[in-house]
Amino acid sequence: MDKYICLVCGYVYDPEKGDPSQEIAPGTAFEDLPDTWVCPLCKVTKDNFKKQ
Repeated sequence: MDKYICLVCGYVYDPEKGDPSQEIAPGTAFEDLPDTWVCPLCKVTKDNFKKQ
């Protein structure tokens, strides 16, 4: 699974870790994140991320 980086703040979404702050389980691919998911650091939406 690919990692994605936030173009605004540089946060890297790592699917192996998920996002505990938003109850996203480890193993969740970026493409499978809900549309309501936002960057945990700067709160921008998924369309502000690019594949690393």
